[in-house]
Amino acid sequence: MVMAFAFSIATPQSLMLCGNKALFGDLPKIPAPTVAGRKRHSIAFAKAAGDSSESSSSGSIVKYVQNAWNSSEDRIALAGFGFAAIVAIWASVNLIGAIDKLPVVPSALEFIGILFSWWFIYRYLLFKPDREELVRNIKKSISDIFGQ
Repeated sequence: MVMAFAFSIATPQSLMLCGNKALFGDLPKIPAPTVAGRKRHSIAFAKAAGDSSESSSSGSIVKYVQNAWNSSEDRIALAGFGFAAIVAIWASVNLIGAIDKLPVVPSALEFIGILFSWWFIYRYLLFKPDREELVRNIKKSISDIFGQ
């Protein structure tokens, strides 16, 4: 609690300054409780470190969907596929929720997952020749998928 309060009062200079000037002008100060008879004010600053991959990827997804919608001749079928995808996601979420409510099944599936993880580590990750085989299998699968 004390650390969070101290963090909110102390403002790092790297967040406040860009070169020799402040990133933000005069922002209103937030009154903080008095400590040892002195009144303190805190200001919070945040700056993005670079381009966000989420915003650029979401923009490209939107452009892709807009291009697909504009170039499509059968928009009713495209809307039907979208509706079917939403229904499939909804049904799968409800199915997983129903299976999760059964008393024994989640524990059994978790145990099976742990056993499979142990087998995978022993089979492919523990020894170097097996790791090389895994890399070869992955590269072969990728080349088969892309037809190279």
